[in-house]
Amino acid sequence: MHKLNKLGYIVLLLICFSCGNKTKTSEAKTQESDKTNQTPNIVFILSDDQSWTDYSFMGDENIETPRIDQFASESLTFTQSYVPTPLCSPSLATIITGLYPKDHGILGNDKVYDRVKGDRKASQKNRAEAYKPIISAFEKQTTLPDMLKEKGYLSFQTGKWWHGNHKIGGFDDGMTHGDPNRGGRHGDYGLEIGRKGLDTINSYVDLALKEKKPFFLWYAPFLPHRPHTPPQRLLDKYLKKTDSEHLAKYWAMCEWFDETCGQLFDMFEEKGLTENTLFVYVCDNGWRQDPTKSGYMKDSKRAPYDMGIRTPIMYKWKGKITPKMDKSTITSSIDMVPTVLDILGIEKPENLPGLSVLDEKALAERKGIFGEVYAHDFDTIENSMFYNMAIFPPYKIIIPDPVRKKNEVVQLFNITEDPFEKNNIAESHPEIVEELTAKITAFRAE
Repeated sequence: MHKLNKLGYIVLLLICFSCGNKTKTSEAKTQESDKTNQTPNIVFILSDDQSWTDYSFMGDENIETPRIDQFASESLTFTQSYVPTPLCSPSLATIITGLYPKDHGILGNDKVYDRVKGDRKASQKNRAEAYKPIISAFEKQTTLPDMLKEKGYLSFQTGKWWHGNHKIGGFDDGMTHGDPNRGGRHGDYGLEIGRKGLDTINSYVDLALKEKKPFFLWYAPFLPHRPHTPPQRLLDKYLKKTDSEHLAKYWAMCEWFDETCGQLFDMFEEKGLTENTLFVYVCDNGWRQDPTKSGYMKDSKRAPYDMGIRTPIMYKWKGKITPKMDKSTITSSIDMVPTVLDILGIEKPENLPGLSVLDEKALAERKGIFGEVYAHDFDTIENSMFYNMAIFPPYKIIIPDPVRKKNEVVQLFNITEDPFEKNNIAESHPEIVEELTAKITAFRAE
């Protein structure tokens, strides 16, 4: 009896030890599963009016961008990437919806309106009235913040925003009121972010942490966009590099923007959020500074050339996305929304033309992307079109509208051999022109 009890005791101990091990194993699996299924915070970082060449990691010998350089080295970075149009408002609308301009309906910065010479208030009123139906139509679009709601995300807007109040874009909170009677047009109070610090972002992040919810942050500062008013210390630094004050101011603005990105990264690091945050970077459109005045060169902003639409696009999620500097794969800002949806396991809506950049097979099978340029003050697609572009490496075609650009010719470039588009080879490659023209025709009919 005594032996039996002792044996039974041993068996009981073995059973308990086994159960304990199973419990620990189960707990470990649960922890690993929780780690694997983390819902990352998402941050879109958007620079404003900056050429694809204007970063030190992209080879610029004058501009210093140490924080973005580091970010690029830690990201899946595509240096041969594009936005579909070289103008702020329609480009930002693409980034938040994943749609081409022809599909989301924002073709330019302003709807055609009566500009009253010498009467700014009357002009602003006319602009606001003309833009109202554009805002109403855009409100019906499904934006990334709308899609993230099913996963319990809070969404915050800071910086540039063209389409009325931030809530039009599906954001829960934001800096932009969008009221034209109070100066609302392209960001209003939102334009202070970065230039006047990041306190608002800090408050938004603390709110999300308090509510224990994942969040999406739209950081689109008015940088390096005009007015080019950099801190004096940065201006002094760049005045030593050039005789052009205009170049020095622009270069200083690029570094100022870089500094604000560093402040953002540091904030997330201090809050312990870096490892569970997906950071995505893109520029809304290009800018090549005119050294003789404060404006831009005509082959950049609002132009169909790569100086207007090319940008590096970067995706960083520490420990989850393997860093890589990809200098040949074509991606677009239309891919940003699908990539986020893929990461979160949300089914991509059928109307989105982009793809997840984490889908290597789909990227390899992609043959090309498209671009569109419309009038700054736009009406309909039919009467506002300036250019159509198709980028199917190594070729890029630019087709001018036969009415509004009737004095211009079709241009074809080998952008692999001629990245600055100096040599139009359309006449010597009629078969390529015909093929890409047909692709554009099919694209416009979609």
